[in-house]
Amino acid sequence: MDNYEYTELLKNVKTKIKNITGVIEPDKIRTRLAQIKELENDASFWNDAAEAAKVQKEKTQLQRKLDKYEIAYNAVNDAIELYEMAKEENDEDSIQALYDEAPILEEQIRKMEIEVLLSGETDGNNAILSIHPGAGGTESQDWAAILLRMYKRFAERKGFSIEVLDYQAGEEAGIKDATIIVKGENAYGYLKVENGIHRLVRISPFDSNAKRHTSFSSVMVSPEIDDDINIVIEDKDIRIDTYRASGAGGQHVNKTESAIRITHIKTGIVVQCQNDRSQHKNKATAMKMLKSRLYELELEAQKAEQDGTPKSEIGWGHQIRSYVMQPYQQIKDSRSNEAYSNVTAILDGDIDKMLEGVLIATNRA
Repeated sequence: MDNYEYTELLKNVKTKIKNITGVIEPDKIRTRLAQIKELENDASFWNDAAEAAKVQKEKTQLQRKLDKYEIAYNAVNDAIELYEMAKEENDEDSIQALYDEAPILEEQIRKMEIEVLLSGETDGNNAILSIHPGAGGTESQDWAAILLRMYKRFAERKGFSIEVLDYQAGEEAGIKDATIIVKGENAYGYLKVENGIHRLVRISPFDSNAKRHTSFSSVMVSPEIDDDINIVIEDKDIRIDTYRASGAGGQHVNKTESAIRITHIKTGIVVQCQNDRSQHKNKATAMKMLKSRLYELELEAQKAEQDGTPKSEIGWGHQIRSYVMQPYQQIKDSRSNEAYSNVTAILDGDIDKMLEGVLIATNRA
């Protein structure tokens, strides 16, 4: 990197940090944090535990965002100041050190760009993620299980927690269906880009002739919504079925019909839950899942109306990513148009770069 390239880099990151400042609005964050501090000093504030917890969560998120912004902002300004001083004093060692640290500076700005892209209304929420294998029996069911493991490993890497709401094992291998809640800051913001069809090409471990097979699984992601969001679901709008739970879960499994399946008649949305011994608790969780799906559906419809485009459906014709294991190894996303060769690492949950690439690409679009 020479002086011209570094000067252009500084111009670029300076423009980006200016744009980020306009979106983050750090002064407003500082004002809100000061207001929260005043609330905390009022003893009556703590009487309402639910409201206090909500405000504390907001405080944590705002402080984290402000801290990350200030680190990036100071890094850019320090680099500009040091570079100007080093040029004036013809300090080649300092200039070289700045060149060496340029990738770190660029990465800090990239992280802040992602932070800006995760500032949507529900991006900070937990994510309800469901995986459904496509046609193909054991092949697709095994592929669905591989995807489930990938998302679980991603959650572990991010420090998120996982709650299994529904898990139906396949007869030979894999899963017939699975639904989990990924709990953590910006969980939905990251995982929302996984909505769609995932295609796998590999030599089947279940084929004695070692032929190449193509399998599909659909992934559906919706934000876990707060109880204060009012979505009315009347009894006439839904059909409720009970069934015996399957898979791990204790001695009650397959002995009582504690599992719940709810079908929303108008939209055709189906949700199910079997993670608790209590049918009542499973029903409450399934209703929350349904409300989250309906809320996301309404947001998509509003966005489509604003953009003047029809709402896209999650279907077999809407493939978002291909995972090729043979004859070569490559994962390619159809939205970012980026290809990745680190297939093993990605399937082990190292998907941050891939998700961020889609977030940036779809924002530019």
